[in-house]
Amino acid sequence: MRFVVVWPDGTKDECYSPSLVIKDFFAEGQAYAIEDFMERSRAALHIASERVRAKYGRSCALALGQLARLEQMAARFSGDQQARVRCETFIFDQRGSRRP
Repeated sequence: MRFVVVWPDGTKDECYSPSLVIKDFFAEGQAYAIEDFMERSRAALHIASERVRAKYGRSCALALGQLARLEQMAARFSGDQQARVRCETFIFDQRGSRRP
């Protein structure tokens, strides 16, 4: 599945998770402080990657790559205690089939 986030500067980012677990960590329309957002992202994407490992015998490079990209983006706003990241929407694949 994919999830769209809006960074403090208004930049939208369509992110990837190989698992629906991301929905356990974020809510559509909810804004999170940068550090909270990153803690949730780390937990969710590591769980998602481990689910792939359990099924296919290897971690999910796409999930770990997504996390690295989020870390890079979040670093741009470090030190700004007022900065918030908003989870705009979830985009499901064809099986779950919901697209904006």
